[in-house]
Amino acid sequence: MKPEQAEQFFIEELFNRTQDKDLLKDEKLEEVDKLTGDASTRRYYRIFTSKDSYVVCLDNPFNETMEKHPFLSVQQFLSSNRVRVPEIIDHNLSRGYSLQEDLGNVTLLHHLSSVTSSEEELRIYKTIVDQLLELHRIPPTAVKNNNLFQLKFDYQKYMDETRFTFKYFLNFFYKNQDENLISELEALFDPIMKRLANQKMVITHRDFHSRNIMVKDSKFTFIDFQDARWGIPQYDLVSLLEDCYYDLREENRVALKKYYYQNLDVSIHGQKTYEEFLDLYDDMLIQRVFKAVGSFCYIYNWRKDDRYLKYIGFAMEKIRRVMMDNPKYTELKKKLFQHYYAN
Repeated sequence: MKPEQAEQFFIEELFNRTQDKDLLKDEKLEEVDKLTGDASTRRYYRIFTSKDSYVVCLDNPFNETMEKHPFLSVQQFLSSNRVRVPEIIDHNLSRGYSLQEDLGNVTLLHHLSSVTSSEEELRIYKTIVDQLLELHRIPPTAVKNNNLFQLKFDYQKYMDETRFTFKYFLNFFYKNQDENLISELEALFDPIMKRLANQKMVITHRDFHSRNIMVKDSKFTFIDFQDARWGIPQYDLVSLLEDCYYDLREENRVALKKYYYQNLDVSIHGQKTYEEFLDLYDDMLIQRVFKAVGSFCYIYNWRKDDRYLKYIGFAMEKIRRVMMDNPKYTELKKKLFQHYYAN
C-alpha cells in the first residue's frame, strides 16, 4: 500500500470515530485530497463530505493533555477571547489528528490582488486591525493555563533573531567573513534591541502577515498562531503594515498606524504620546524586517527554495527609508548599506 493510501485509510478511520461522538454524524465522507503543507512535520488534507468540506491535520502523536498542546491550547484560548481562528471540530492527540474548519485557499495576499482602490484597501485593513486590537486587548490575567505564552520577545530573543540574519544574509548569502563588520553591526543594533525590550507587552501572534490571514465569506481568519508569545504591540502591527509580500499604500499605512494607536488604551501599550509610539514602531520595523531578510536567505540556503529572494531588495529598501533623516540610525545605516550596496 502506498503511503498516500495508508494515510487516506487512517483519515477515514479517524473520521468515523468523529462521527461516533455524534459529530458530523449525518455526513458521508466522499473524497480526501492532500494539500501542500508547511515546512513542519504536519500534513494537511481537505476532506469532502456529502454536506461540506473540512481540513484534517496529521502531526506527530501527542501523549499529553490538550492544555499542553502547542496548537490546540492556543487555538482554544484565542477563540474563547473573540479572536477569529479556525474552529477545531474534533481531535485525537494520541494519533496526531485534528479536524478543522475549512478556510479555503484564499489568503489575504491573494485577496488583495483583486483590490482596485485605496479606499477598499483601507477598509480591508481596518477590519483586520480591529481583530488585531481584540488580540492585544486580552489582559494577562486572562491567561489561566500555565503552559500558554511562556516565551517573550526580550533583549536576548531580539539579538538572537538579528544574529540569525547576520548568519544567513551576510555570512551565507553574501559570503561575508569579516568578523569585525558583524561585531560593529551588532553594537549598532544593540540600542534598538534594548529600547524594544524595555516596553510593556501584550500577547502577539508572532507571524502576522498577509499569508497567515485567510479570507472566506468576507471573514478574515488568523492562522499559524501556535508560536504566539509576549511582545510589544508594534511587533504584530509592523508585521501587518510593513509586510514584505505586499506594499501597502503609504497614506493607508499612516492612517492605520494612527487608527491602531487611537483604539488601544495607553495602559496597554504604555507610550505617553503618538510620537513615542511611532519611534518604537520604527525600531520594531528595523528589527522585524531585518529578521525577515534572514528568513528568506535561510529558506534559500537550506531548502534550495529561491521564491523568497525577490523580497530581499524590497525589505532592505524599507529599512533604509525608515533610517533616513533619523540621527539615531545614522551610523547603523552607513555601516549596513555601505556593505549591502557594495555587493
